[in-house]
Amino acid sequence: MKVTAAEFVISAVGPKQYPVDGLPEIALVGRSNVGKSSLLNKMMNRKGLARTSSRPGKTQTLNYFRVNQMLYFVDFPGYGYAKVAKSIKEQWGKMIEGYLKNRQELRFVIQLVDIRHAPSKDDVAMYDWCKQIGLPTVVVATKGDKIARGRWPQHIKVIRQDLQLRGDDTIIVFSSETGQGKDELWGEIMRRLREAKDAQKSAEADTEEMHEA
Repeated sequence: MKVTAAEFVISAVGPKQYPVDGLPEIALVGRSNVGKSSLLNKMMNRKGLARTSSRPGKTQTLNYFRVNQMLYFVDFPGYGYAKVAKSIKEQWGKMIEGYLKNRQELRFVIQLVDIRHAPSKDDVAMYDWCKQIGLPTVVVATKGDKIARGRWPQHIKVIRQDLQLRGDDTIIVFSSETGQGKDELWGEIMRRLREAKDAQKSAEADTEEMHEA
């Protein structure tokens, strides 16, 4: 995937601010400091477009990034940071739940977990939430450069078991430092978008046939 255009569009706090151009959207979720901003910058070939912060919990909105005029990455607030006020967490929860359940343009979720550690309770809860809603999920194990490649399978096995990964959900090892997993993740994104588009066309054709009948 060659990225020729990438831009930050809006920090949205509710549906009235979401883009209305109908482009497919991919949500990025994960704990604070798991590397969402670094992954976004690497995927979009833009240093500093998604701002990384040394202060966990800083992102408190849904941040939209448009790529090649063909899709949006939607960066979610990081979860699992204790110092964020309870009232703000509740606001996040309502905003996130509403988006995940109701946003028609959402195609699937990319959930980031740190490959060095077993998934946290928040990681498990987030994945379970997506399962309950019926959202396809790509699990990205970040910071792959921080452990030896020979230890990846062992760590991936733990992540797969702890999340109780569905058979059609993928795990990709990623490193924003080396670029490991970047091409694989873009390939997975494009494959899933094609499948979603084909499914939508098929559903529209079925609806048309029913109306004609």
